[in-house]
Amino acid sequence: MPKHPPSRRLTRRHFLGAAGALGAGGLALPSFLGGRLAGATTPRSTPPAQGEGGSLWFDNWPEYIDLTEDGYVGTVDRFMQATGIDMTYTEVISDNNEYFAQIQPVLGRGDTIDADIIAPTSWMAGRLISLDWVDQLPLEDVPNAANLRADLVNPAWDPTGEYSLPWQTGFAGIAYNIEHTGRELTSTEDLFDPEFAGRVGMLTEMRDTIGLLALAEGIDISTLSSFDEAAPAFERLQKAKDSGQVRAFTGNEYIVDLEAGNFAACIGWSGDVAAINVDNPNIRFVIPEEGGTSWADTMLMPKGAMHREEAAQWMDFVYEPENAALITAYVWFVSPVDGIRDHVAEIDPELAENALVFPDDETLSRVHTFAHLDEDVEAEFDAAFSEIAGA
Repeated sequence: MPKHPPSRRLTRRHFLGAAGALGAGGLALPSFLGGRLAGATTPRSTPPAQGEGGSLWFDNWPEYIDLTEDGYVGTVDRFMQATGIDMTYTEVISDNNEYFAQIQPVLGRGDTIDADIIAPTSWMAGRLISLDWVDQLPLEDVPNAANLRADLVNPAWDPTGEYSLPWQTGFAGIAYNIEHTGRELTSTEDLFDPEFAGRVGMLTEMRDTIGLLALAEGIDISTLSSFDEAAPAFERLQKAKDSGQVRAFTGNEYIVDLEAGNFAACIGWSGDVAAINVDNPNIRFVIPEEGGTSWADTMLMPKGAMHREEAAQWMDFVYEPENAALITAYVWFVSPVDGIRDHVAEIDPELAENALVFPDDETLSRVHTFAHLDEDVEAEFDAAFSEIAGA
């Protein structure tokens, strides 16, 4: 087992709230040159060593993989050393809709983008699959896909399992500061407790906020197909905002508000709270008794991707349990690879016991994936949510 990965500083979810502050720090978004996506950030990599050679380009979220640092050799560099493939690994996805707006003009006219692999969230993956903007994966050349968790086989966003493989997964539930709640929270109903009026946060991620509220209303979010089915959740959110129960809609800056006491409770993401809880045990996370949402960021191959063989080698490499464990030890989200707990225990014994990183079967049975929506229904959901959230 290689040396322990460096400590996580920003997760893919943290970036959603911190993107503005990073503007002057050098994380450049891509620009379009010659009809192809180009101009990515400098990859965190070194020249390849021995191997078969070739090239590969992966667009991902920031700080979403273990890095080469302080004598530790990260996953990208180990992959290049093992295969000889010259990999360009970028951190250019900061928001699903923003990234879609960048690739839409290119893929929409039938051209290709530079990236051979991209990692949108599952609902966006479903949209790209529906648009026929992605190629089938070379699964026959990814034998380690057999290590995939059973609950991620043939997922709702890719029912045949031909177009996507998950990168990392996690949950949305209730995050709270017990110093300011004075008690443990267990239910989405706790967010509507008058005691917490003006100290409740909701996420700007529509599927997680509406998902939790819909589950609390007894709505099956995995089968939604019309706005009317979810209307009770939108109505309750509107009332909570109008009454002053909701203080703000945020990205990941909810962590700052929780620690400061501006929020007593809010909707939050599992991996973020797992990491913060190490230093601040007052910040806690619970999947509410009515259920939480489950999300996955997924690896797709855009239409016309040129390096299929190299992409297969990468996917196979990161699905090796030892390699997956090293990524998990850095990102603190739930790995899509089954059976890595013992490997993580060799790196970080405490992390291997963290229930937010290694949830049990009962926990997994209480989280639900938001349904894939048709384009017109998606637009209706987004418009209604934006009007409430003020986005």
